[in-house]
Amino acid sequence: MIYQGIGRHARLFGEYTELRVQENRSAKISLVKGDVVGNARSSEAGASARAYKTGVWGFASSPEYDDRAIARVVETATLNARFLASREARAREGHGGESLPRTASRGERDLGPKGRRASQKDMLEYARALDDYIAAAHPGLLSRSVIVSCLDMEKVLLTSDGAEASSLIPRAHIYVLVSKEAKEGGSVEIMDVVGGLGGFEELFPDPDRMRRSVDESCEHLARKAEGVYAEPGEKEVVLSPDLVGILAHEAVGHVVEGDLVLGGSVAAEYLGKRVASDLVTLVDFAHHALGETCLVPVWTDDEGTEARDAVLIDRGILRSYMHSKETAARLGAEPTGNGRAYSFSDEPLVRMRNTCILPGSSRLEDMIASIEDGYYLVRTGNGQADSTSEFMFGIDLGYEIKGGKLGRAIKDTTVSGVAFEMLKTVSMVGDGVEWNNSGFCGKKQMIPVSTGGPAVKCRINVGGR
Repeated sequence: MIYQGIGRHARLFGEYTELRVQENRSAKISLVKGDVVGNARSSEAGASARAYKTGVWGFASSPEYDDRAIARVVETATLNARFLASREARAREGHGGESLPRTASRGERDLGPKGRRASQKDMLEYARALDDYIAAAHPGLLSRSVIVSCLDMEKVLLTSDGAEASSLIPRAHIYVLVSKEAKEGGSVEIMDVVGGLGGFEELFPDPDRMRRSVDESCEHLARKAEGVYAEPGEKEVVLSPDLVGILAHEAVGHVVEGDLVLGGSVAAEYLGKRVASDLVTLVDFAHHALGETCLVPVWTDDEGTEARDAVLIDRGILRSYMHSKETAARLGAEPTGNGRAYSFSDEPLVRMRNTCILPGSSRLEDMIASIEDGYYLVRTGNGQADSTSEFMFGIDLGYEIKGGKLGRAIKDTTVSGVAFEMLKTVSMVGDGVEWNNSGFCGKKQMIPVSTGGPAVKCRINVGGR
Protein backbone atom coordinates (compact mmCIF):
# COMPACT_ATOMS: atom_id res chain seq x y z
CA MET A 1 0.00 0.00 0.00
CA ILE A 2 1.02 3.60 -0.41
CA TYR A 3 1.00 4.30 3.34
CA GLN A 4 1.92 2.12 6.30
CA GLY A 5 1.20 2.50 10.01
CA ILE A 6 -1.69 4.96 9.84
CA GLY A 7 -2.87 3.80 13.28
CA ARG A 8 -0.12 5.78 15.01
CA HIS A 9 -1.97 9.00 14.20
CA ALA A 10 -5.00 8.17 16.37
CA ARG A 11 -3.38 10.14 19.21
CA LEU A 12 -3.93 13.33 17.19
CA PHE A 13 -7.72 13.02 17.25
CA GLY A 14 -9.77 15.32 19.49
CA GLU A 15 -13.31 15.35 18.10
CA TYR A 16 -14.73 12.53 16.01
CA THR A 17 -12.19 12.39 13.14
CA GLU A 18 -11.61 10.55 9.86
CA LEU A 19 -8.09 10.48 8.40
CA ARG A 20 -7.58 9.27 4.83
CA VAL A 21 -4.40 8.89 2.77
CA GLN A 22 -5.13 8.25 -0.89
CA GLU A 23 -3.53 7.94 -4.30
CA ASN A 24 -5.32 7.83 -7.66
CA ARG A 25 -3.19 6.62 -10.57
CA SER A 26 -4.58 7.03 -14.07
CA ALA A 27 -3.51 6.37 -17.63
CA LYS A 28 -5.22 7.41 -20.85
CA ILE A 29 -4.39 6.95 -24.53
CA SER A 30 -6.49 8.36 -27.38
CA LEU A 31 -6.26 7.64 -31.11
CA VAL A 32 -8.33 9.31 -33.82
CA LYS A 33 -8.10 7.67 -37.25
CA GLY A 34 -4.73 6.22 -36.28
CA ASP A 35 -3.22 9.45 -34.96
CA VAL A 36 -2.23 9.61 -31.30
CA VAL A 37 -4.01 12.66 -29.87
CA GLY A 38 -3.54 11.82 -26.19
CA ASN A 39 -0.97 9.87 -24.19
CA ALA A 40 -0.95 10.66 -20.48
CA ARG A 41 -0.21 9.02 -17.17
CA SER A 42 -0.72 10.81 -13.86
CA SER A 43 -0.81 10.31 -10.12
CA GLU A 44 -2.64 12.37 -7.50
CA ALA A 45 -1.92 11.67 -3.85
CA GLY A 46 -2.35 13.29 -0.47
CA ALA A 47 -4.01 13.20 2.92
CA SER A 48 -7.24 14.63 4.29
CA ALA A 49 -8.98 14.79 7.63
CA ARG A 50 -12.58 15.48 8.55
CA ALA A 51 -13.74 16.30 12.08
CA TYR A 52 -17.33 16.48 13.41
CA LYS A 53 -18.72 18.53 16.28
CA THR A 54 -22.36 19.20 17.19
CA GLY A 55 -23.72 18.87 13.70
CA VAL A 56 -20.99 20.44 11.57
CA TRP A 57 -17.90 19.20 9.79
CA GLY A 58 -14.43 20.65 9.53
CA PHE A 59 -12.29 19.48 6.62
CA ALA A 60 -8.68 19.94 5.52
CA SER A 61 -6.39 18.30 2.97
CA SER A 62 -2.78 18.38 1.82
CA PRO A 63 -0.87 16.94 -1.15
CA GLU A 64 1.81 15.91 1.36
CA TYR A 65 1.33 13.01 3.75
CA ASP A 66 4.41 12.80 5.92
CA ASP A 67 3.87 12.86 9.70
CA ARG A 68 4.15 16.63 9.96
CA ALA A 69 1.67 17.23 7.13
CA ILE A 70 -0.81 14.76 8.61
CA ALA A 71 -0.61 16.38 12.04
CA ARG A 72 -1.27 19.74 10.42
CA VAL A 73 -4.25 18.41 8.43
CA VAL A 74 -5.87 16.82 11.50
CA GLU A 75 -5.33 19.95 13.58
CA THR A 76 -6.79 22.21 10.89
CA ALA A 77 -9.86 20.01 10.38
CA THR A 78 -10.47 19.92 14.14
CA LEU A 79 -10.12 23.69 14.51
CA ASN A 80 -12.46 24.22 11.54
CA ALA A 81 -15.12 21.97 13.11
CA ARG A 82 -14.88 23.72 16.47
CA PHE A 83 -15.02 27.17 14.88
CA LEU A 84 -18.06 26.34 12.76
CA ALA A 85 -19.82 24.62 15.67
CA SER A 86 -19.41 27.72 17.82
CA ARG A 87 -21.18 29.82 15.20
CA GLU A 88 -23.67 27.40 13.70
CA ALA A 89 -27.19 28.46 14.66
CA ARG A 90 -28.85 25.20 13.71
CA ALA A 91 -26.55 23.28 16.06
CA ARG A 92 -27.42 25.62 18.96
CA GLU A 93 -31.12 25.19 18.20
CA GLY A 94 -30.77 21.40 18.28
CA HIS A 95 -31.27 20.79 14.54
CA GLY A 96 -28.56 18.78 12.79
CA GLY A 97 -26.52 18.25 15.98
CA GLU A 98 -27.20 14.52 16.27
CA SER A 99 -24.50 12.19 17.49
CA LEU A 100 -23.03 10.11 14.71
CA PRO A 101 -23.47 6.33 14.86
CA ARG A 102 -20.30 4.47 15.79
CA THR A 103 -18.84 2.25 13.07
CA ALA A 104 -15.46 0.55 13.08
CA SER A 105 -14.87 -1.53 9.98
CA ARG A 106 -11.39 -3.02 9.58
CA GLY A 107 -9.67 -4.89 6.78
CA GLU A 108 -7.35 -4.85 3.77
CA ARG A 109 -8.56 -5.36 0.20
CA ASP A 110 -5.92 -5.41 -2.52
CA LEU A 111 -7.40 -6.29 -5.90
CA GLY A 112 -4.42 -5.09 -7.91
CA PRO A 113 -2.78 -7.45 -10.43
CA LYS A 114 0.08 -9.39 -8.85
CA GLY A 115 2.24 -9.79 -11.96
CA ARG A 116 3.80 -7.30 -14.35
CA ARG A 117 1.66 -4.25 -15.00
CA ALA A 118 1.11 -3.03 -18.55
CA SER A 119 3.29 -0.07 -19.46
CA GLN A 120 2.13 2.99 -21.36
CA LYS A 121 3.93 1.57 -24.38
CA ASP A 122 2.07 -1.75 -24.04
CA MET A 123 -1.29 0.03 -24.00
CA LEU A 124 -0.35 2.27 -26.92
CA GLU A 125 0.69 -0.73 -29.02
CA TYR A 126 -2.57 -2.49 -28.18
CA ALA A 127 -4.59 0.60 -29.15
CA ARG A 128 -2.70 0.90 -32.45
CA ALA A 129 -3.22 -2.78 -33.25
CA LEU A 130 -6.94 -2.44 -32.57
CA ASP A 131 -7.17 0.71 -34.69
CA ASP A 132 -5.32 -1.03 -37.54
CA TYR A 133 -7.85 -3.86 -37.36
CA ILE A 134 -10.83 -1.49 -37.48
CA ALA A 135 -9.37 0.36 -40.48
CA ALA A 136 -8.75 -2.89 -42.38
CA ALA A 137 -11.95 -4.74 -41.45
CA HIS A 138 -14.33 -1.79 -41.78
CA PRO A 139 -13.01 0.52 -44.50
CA GLY A 140 -16.31 2.35 -45.04
CA LEU A 141 -16.21 4.28 -41.78
CA LEU A 142 -16.16 8.08 -41.73
CA SER A 143 -14.16 8.14 -38.52
CA ARG A 144 -12.91 5.93 -35.74
CA SER A 145 -11.57 6.64 -32.26
CA VAL A 146 -9.91 4.28 -29.79
CA ILE A 147 -9.48 5.30 -26.16
CA VAL A 148 -7.74 3.32 -23.41
CA SER A 149 -8.54 4.45 -19.86
CA CYS A 150 -7.20 2.97 -16.61
CA LEU A 151 -7.62 4.02 -12.98
CA ASP A 152 -6.20 2.58 -9.75
CA MET A 153 -7.73 3.98 -6.54
CA GLU A 154 -5.72 3.21 -3.40
CA LYS A 155 -6.92 4.33 0.03
CA VAL A 156 -5.88 3.96 3.67
CA LEU A 157 -8.37 5.08 6.33
CA LEU A 158 -8.36 5.62 10.10
CA THR A 159 -11.19 6.97 12.27
CA SER A 160 -11.53 7.82 15.93
CA ASP A 161 -14.23 5.12 16.21
CA GLY A 162 -11.51 2.54 15.60
CA ALA A 163 -12.01 1.87 11.90
CA GLU A 164 -8.80 1.06 10.05
CA ALA A 165 -8.99 -0.13 6.47
CA SER A 166 -7.14 -0.09 3.16
CA SER A 167 -8.09 -0.90 -0.41
CA LEU A 168 -6.70 -0.97 -3.94
CA ILE A 169 -9.37 -1.11 -6.65
CA PRO A 170 -8.21 -1.10 -10.31
CA ARG A 171 -10.35 -0.62 -13.41
CA ALA A 172 -9.59 -0.52 -17.13
CA HIS A 173 -11.71 0.14 -20.23
CA ILE A 174 -11.38 0.52 -23.97
CA TYR A 175 -13.82 2.84 -25.74
CA VAL A 176 -14.33 2.62 -29.50
CA LEU A 177 -16.35 5.29 -31.32
CA VAL A 178 -17.16 4.71 -35.00
CA SER A 179 -19.23 6.75 -37.43
CA LYS A 180 -20.65 6.17 -40.89
CA GLU A 181 -22.47 8.20 -43.53
CA ALA A 182 -26.24 7.84 -43.21
CA LYS A 183 -28.42 6.88 -46.15
CA GLU A 184 -30.33 10.18 -46.09
CA GLY A 185 -27.26 12.34 -45.51
CA GLY A 186 -25.35 13.33 -42.42
CA SER A 187 -23.73 10.71 -40.24
CA VAL A 188 -24.53 8.23 -37.50
CA GLU A 189 -22.23 6.95 -34.77
CA ILE A 190 -22.01 4.26 -32.11
CA MET A 191 -19.75 3.92 -29.08
CA ASP A 192 -18.70 0.54 -27.72
CA VAL A 193 -17.10 0.01 -24.30
CA VAL A 194 -15.37 -3.10 -22.98
CA GLY A 195 -13.66 -3.49 -19.60
CA GLY A 196 -14.36 -3.64 -15.91
CA LEU A 197 -12.74 -4.46 -12.59
CA GLY A 198 -9.05 -5.28 -12.92
CA GLY A 199 -5.86 -4.10 -14.56
CA PHE A 200 -5.41 -3.62 -18.30
CA GLU A 201 -3.13 -6.65 -18.53
CA GLU A 202 -5.81 -8.85 -16.93
CA LEU A 203 -8.77 -7.63 -18.96
CA PHE A 204 -7.09 -7.32 -22.37
CA PRO A 205 -4.58 -10.15 -22.79
CA ASP A 206 -5.06 -10.15 -26.58
CA PRO A 207 -7.03 -8.12 -29.17
CA ASP A 208 -9.57 -10.84 -30.03
CA ARG A 209 -12.10 -9.79 -27.39
CA MET A 210 -12.20 -6.24 -28.68
CA ARG A 211 -12.27 -7.32 -32.32
CA ARG A 212 -15.47 -9.29 -31.83
CA SER A 213 -17.05 -6.38 -29.98
CA VAL A 214 -16.01 -3.90 -32.70
CA ASP A 215 -17.41 -6.16 -35.44
CA GLU A 216 -20.75 -6.31 -33.65
CA SER A 217 -20.86 -2.54 -33.20
CA CYS A 218 -20.05 -1.93 -36.86
CA GLU A 219 -22.89 -4.27 -37.87
CA HIS A 220 -25.26 -2.21 -35.70
CA LEU A 221 -23.81 0.97 -37.21
CA ALA A 222 -24.50 -0.23 -40.76
CA ARG A 223 -28.13 -0.92 -39.83
CA LYS A 224 -28.42 2.44 -38.10
CA ALA A 225 -27.14 4.19 -41.24
CA GLU A 226 -30.17 2.70 -43.04
CA GLY A 227 -32.43 3.41 -40.08
CA VAL A 228 -35.70 5.29 -39.67
CA TYR A 229 -36.97 7.81 -37.16
CA ALA A 230 -38.97 6.51 -34.22
CA GLU A 231 -42.65 7.39 -33.96
CA PRO A 232 -43.19 9.69 -30.98
CA GLY A 233 -45.49 8.86 -28.11
CA GLU A 234 -45.92 6.41 -25.27
CA LYS A 235 -44.75 3.06 -26.56
CA GLU A 236 -44.41 -0.51 -25.37
CA VAL A 237 -40.69 -1.23 -25.31
CA VAL A 238 -38.01 -3.61 -24.17
CA LEU A 239 -35.13 -1.83 -22.46
CA SER A 240 -31.72 -3.52 -22.67
CA PRO A 241 -29.77 -4.20 -19.47
CA ASP A 242 -27.54 -1.20 -20.27
CA LEU A 243 -30.50 1.18 -20.27
CA VAL A 244 -32.08 -0.43 -17.22
CA GLY A 245 -28.86 0.03 -15.25
CA ILE A 246 -28.49 3.69 -16.20
CA LEU A 247 -32.17 4.33 -15.43
CA ALA A 248 -31.82 2.65 -12.03
CA HIS A 249 -28.84 4.86 -11.23
CA GLU A 250 -29.92 8.22 -12.58
CA ALA A 251 -33.70 8.28 -12.16
CA VAL A 252 -34.07 6.20 -9.00
CA GLY A 253 -30.72 5.90 -7.24
CA HIS A 254 -30.04 9.61 -6.87
CA VAL A 255 -33.57 10.22 -5.61
CA VAL A 256 -33.01 7.82 -2.70
CA GLU A 257 -29.59 9.05 -1.58
CA GLY A 258 -29.96 10.19 2.02
CA ASP A 259 -28.56 13.68 1.53
CA LEU A 260 -30.88 14.34 -1.42
CA VAL A 261 -33.83 12.98 0.56
CA LEU A 262 -33.01 15.53 3.25
CA GLY A 263 -32.72 18.12 0.49
CA GLY A 264 -36.31 17.51 -0.61
CA SER A 265 -36.31 14.68 -3.15
CA VAL A 266 -39.65 13.07 -3.92
CA ALA A 267 -38.52 9.87 -2.20
CA ALA A 268 -39.18 11.49 1.17
CA GLU A 269 -42.91 11.14 0.42
CA TYR A 270 -42.81 7.56 -0.83
CA LEU A 271 -41.10 5.46 1.84
CA GLY A 272 -43.22 2.37 2.38
CA LYS A 273 -45.31 3.12 -0.70
CA ARG A 274 -45.54 1.56 -4.15
CA VAL A 275 -43.21 3.07 -6.74
CA ALA A 276 -42.92 0.13 -9.18
CA SER A 277 -44.57 -3.12 -10.19
CA ASP A 278 -44.24 -6.25 -8.06
CA LEU A 279 -41.59 -7.47 -10.52
CA VAL A 280 -39.10 -4.73 -9.59
CA THR A 281 -36.55 -5.10 -6.79
CA LEU A 282 -33.70 -2.59 -6.80
CA VAL A 283 -30.55 -2.99 -4.70
CA ASP A 284 -27.40 -0.95 -4.25
CA PHE A 285 -24.86 -3.73 -3.66
CA ALA A 286 -21.74 -3.19 -1.56
CA HIS A 287 -19.18 -5.68 -2.84
CA HIS A 288 -20.85 -8.91 -3.99
CA ALA A 289 -23.97 -9.43 -6.08
CA LEU A 290 -25.59 -12.60 -7.37
CA GLY A 291 -22.58 -14.68 -6.39
CA GLU A 292 -19.90 -12.50 -7.98
CA THR A 293 -17.62 -9.64 -6.93
CA CYS A 294 -19.10 -6.31 -7.96
CA LEU A 295 -17.32 -4.12 -10.50
CA VAL A 296 -16.94 -1.33 -7.90
CA PRO A 297 -16.57 -3.29 -4.66
CA VAL A 298 -16.71 -1.35 -1.39
CA TRP A 299 -16.04 -3.23 1.85
CA THR A 300 -15.41 -0.15 4.00
CA ASP A 301 -16.60 3.28 2.95
CA ASP A 302 -14.63 6.49 3.45
CA GLU A 303 -16.27 7.09 6.84
CA GLY A 304 -15.10 3.75 8.24
CA THR A 305 -18.52 2.08 7.97
CA GLU A 306 -18.75 -1.55 6.94
CA ALA A 307 -20.54 -1.46 3.61
CA ARG A 308 -23.75 -3.47 3.34
CA ASP A 309 -26.31 -3.93 0.61
CA ALA A 310 -29.13 -1.39 0.55
CA VAL A 311 -32.45 -2.85 -0.66
CA LEU A 312 -34.07 0.29 -2.04
CA ILE A 313 -37.17 -1.10 -3.75
CA ASP A 314 -38.51 -4.49 -2.67
CA ARG A 315 -41.13 -5.97 -5.03
CA GLY A 316 -42.33 -2.53 -5.99
CA ILE A 317 -42.31 -0.90 -2.54
CA LEU A 318 -39.77 1.78 -1.62
CA ARG A 319 -38.14 0.34 1.49
CA SER A 320 -35.02 2.35 2.31
CA TYR A 321 -32.45 4.96 1.36
CA MET A 322 -28.66 4.96 1.01
CA HIS A 323 -26.88 6.58 3.94
CA SER A 324 -23.75 8.15 5.30
CA LYS A 325 -23.30 8.40 9.04
CA GLU A 326 -24.86 11.85 9.18
CA THR A 327 -27.90 11.13 7.00
CA ALA A 328 -28.54 7.93 8.94
CA ALA A 329 -28.50 9.87 12.21
CA ARG A 330 -30.81 12.57 10.90
CA LEU A 331 -33.28 10.12 9.37
CA GLY A 332 -33.24 7.57 12.17
CA ALA A 333 -31.67 4.78 10.12
CA GLU A 334 -28.50 2.70 10.08
CA PRO A 335 -25.55 3.80 7.90
CA THR A 336 -25.17 1.64 4.79
CA GLY A 337 -21.56 2.38 3.88
CA ASN A 338 -22.36 4.78 1.01
CA GLY A 339 -20.03 7.59 2.15
CA ARG A 340 -17.51 7.82 -0.69
CA ALA A 341 -14.95 10.35 -1.95
CA TYR A 342 -13.08 10.40 -5.26
CA SER A 343 -9.88 12.27 -4.41
CA PHE A 344 -7.91 12.80 -1.21
CA SER A 345 -9.08 16.43 -1.37
CA ASP A 346 -12.78 15.50 -1.55
CA GLU A 347 -15.14 15.02 1.38
CA PRO A 348 -17.22 11.82 1.44
CA LEU A 349 -20.75 12.17 0.08
CA VAL A 350 -23.63 9.72 -0.13
CA ARG A 351 -22.78 7.88 -3.36
CA MET A 352 -24.02 4.78 -5.10
CA ARG A 353 -21.79 1.74 -5.54
CA ASN A 354 -23.33 -1.07 -7.66
CA THR A 355 -26.97 -0.30 -8.38
CA CYS A 356 -29.02 -3.05 -10.01
CA ILE A 357 -32.56 -4.24 -10.64
CA LEU A 358 -32.69 -7.94 -9.83
CA PRO A 359 -33.41 -10.46 -12.59
CA GLY A 360 -36.80 -12.06 -13.19
CA SER A 361 -37.81 -15.12 -15.17
CA SER A 362 -38.53 -13.90 -18.73
CA ARG A 363 -36.40 -14.58 -21.79
CA LEU A 364 -35.47 -11.66 -24.04
CA GLU A 365 -36.93 -13.48 -27.06
CA ASP A 366 -40.29 -13.84 -25.31
CA MET A 367 -40.32 -10.19 -24.27
CA ILE A 368 -39.76 -9.07 -27.86
CA ALA A 369 -42.31 -11.58 -29.18
CA SER A 370 -44.96 -10.19 -26.81
CA ILE A 371 -44.89 -6.72 -28.43
CA GLU A 372 -46.95 -6.06 -31.54
CA ASP A 373 -45.71 -2.52 -32.24
CA GLY A 374 -42.91 -1.01 -30.19
CA TYR A 375 -39.14 -0.77 -29.80
CA TYR A 376 -36.13 -2.61 -28.47
CA LEU A 377 -33.87 0.11 -27.03
CA VAL A 378 -30.27 -1.02 -26.75
CA ARG A 379 -27.80 1.74 -25.87
CA THR A 380 -27.90 5.18 -24.33
CA GLY A 381 -25.40 7.98 -24.78
CA ASN A 382 -26.40 10.59 -22.23
CA GLY A 383 -29.23 11.55 -19.94
CA GLN A 384 -30.40 13.41 -16.91
CA ALA A 385 -32.86 13.11 -14.07
CA ASP A 386 -33.98 15.31 -11.21
CA SER A 387 -35.15 14.94 -7.62
CA THR A 388 -38.72 14.20 -8.73
CA SER A 389 -37.52 11.01 -10.55
CA GLU A 390 -38.33 12.67 -13.88
CA PHE A 391 -35.79 11.65 -16.53
CA MET A 392 -34.74 12.04 -20.16
CA PHE A 393 -32.15 9.86 -21.89
CA GLY A 394 -30.71 9.86 -25.38
CA ILE A 395 -30.97 6.57 -27.29
CA ASP A 396 -28.01 5.82 -29.56
CA LEU A 397 -29.11 2.39 -30.72
CA GLY A 398 -32.50 0.76 -31.00
CA TYR A 399 -34.73 -1.34 -33.25
CA GLU A 400 -38.37 -1.44 -34.21
CA ILE A 401 -40.47 -4.33 -32.98
CA LYS A 402 -43.19 -5.25 -35.48
CA GLY A 403 -45.41 -8.25 -34.93
CA GLY A 404 -43.16 -9.62 -32.22
CA LYS A 405 -40.01 -9.49 -34.38
CA LEU A 406 -37.09 -7.06 -34.58
CA GLY A 407 -37.32 -4.71 -37.54
CA ARG A 408 -35.33 -1.75 -38.78
CA ALA A 409 -32.80 0.17 -36.72
CA ILE A 410 -33.88 3.62 -35.53
CA LYS A 411 -31.96 6.86 -35.61
CA ASP A 412 -30.99 8.69 -32.43
CA THR A 413 -33.99 9.49 -30.27
CA THR A 414 -34.91 10.09 -26.63
CA VAL A 415 -36.97 8.48 -23.91
CA SER A 416 -38.52 10.34 -21.00
CA GLY A 417 -40.88 9.94 -18.08
CA VAL A 418 -41.17 9.82 -14.32
CA ALA A 419 -39.35 6.76 -13.00
CA PHE A 420 -41.72 6.08 -10.11
CA GLU A 421 -44.60 5.95 -12.61
CA MET A 422 -42.80 4.24 -15.50
CA LEU A 423 -41.60 1.41 -13.24
CA LYS A 424 -45.22 0.60 -12.39
CA THR A 425 -45.72 -0.38 -16.04
CA VAL A 426 -43.01 -3.08 -15.93
CA SER A 427 -44.70 -6.31 -17.04
CA MET A 428 -41.72 -8.61 -17.77
CA VAL A 429 -38.20 -8.77 -16.32
CA GLY A 430 -35.36 -10.66 -17.99
CA ASP A 431 -33.69 -13.70 -16.49
CA GLY A 432 -30.10 -12.44 -16.69
CA VAL A 433 -28.10 -9.44 -15.47
CA GLU A 434 -25.41 -7.45 -17.27
CA TRP A 435 -23.10 -4.96 -15.52
CA ASN A 436 -21.30 -1.83 -16.69
CA ASN A 437 -18.78 0.30 -14.79
CA SER A 438 -17.39 2.32 -17.68
CA GLY A 439 -18.80 5.63 -16.47
CA PHE A 440 -18.38 8.04 -13.60
CA CYS A 441 -21.11 9.60 -11.50
CA GLY A 442 -20.77 13.38 -11.42
CA LYS A 443 -22.59 14.35 -8.22
CA LYS A 444 -20.40 17.29 -7.08
CA GLN A 445 -17.29 15.12 -7.63
CA MET A 446 -16.59 12.34 -10.12
CA ILE A 447 -16.52 8.79 -8.78
CA PRO A 448 -16.58 5.30 -10.31
CA VAL A 449 -19.89 3.45 -10.05
CA SER A 450 -21.37 0.38 -11.67
CA THR A 451 -24.90 -0.17 -12.91
CA GLY A 452 -26.65 -3.38 -13.80
CA GLY A 453 -29.89 -5.05 -14.57
CA PRO A 454 -31.85 -7.40 -16.78
CA ALA A 455 -33.83 -6.50 -19.86
CA VAL A 456 -37.21 -5.04 -18.91
CA LYS A 457 -40.53 -4.71 -20.76
CA CYS A 458 -42.45 -1.52 -19.93
CA ARG A 459 -44.18 1.52 -21.38
CA ILE A 460 -42.18 4.71 -21.91
CA ASN A 461 -42.38 8.02 -23.79
CA VAL A 462 -40.32 7.84 -26.99
CA GLY A 463 -39.23 10.93 -28.93
CA GLY A 464 -39.41 11.20 -32.71
CA ARG A 465 -37.46 13.11 -35.32
